[in-house]
Amino acid sequence: MFERNVGGIDRVARIVIGALLIIGALMGYGVWMWIGVVPLLTGLAGRCGAYKLFGMNTCPMKK
Repeated sequence: MFERNVGGIDRVARIVIGALLIIGALMGYGVWMWIGVVPLLTGLAGRCGAYKLFGMNTCPMKK
C-alpha cells in the first residue's frame, strides 16, 4: 500500500520523540501529549502519510 518513506535519523527521532511524549502523558503533563502516538507509529512503520502527500522521502532505498 504505502512504500517506506521514512529512514535513518528521521525514523529514530520520531520513535524517541513519540515515546517521550507518551511518557509525559502517562506522567500527567497533559492529554495533548498523546499526540506522541503518531510519530511513534510512523517511526516504527517507516511510513508517513504526510511525506507521501508532499512527495518527500528520507529513506535511502532505491525505487
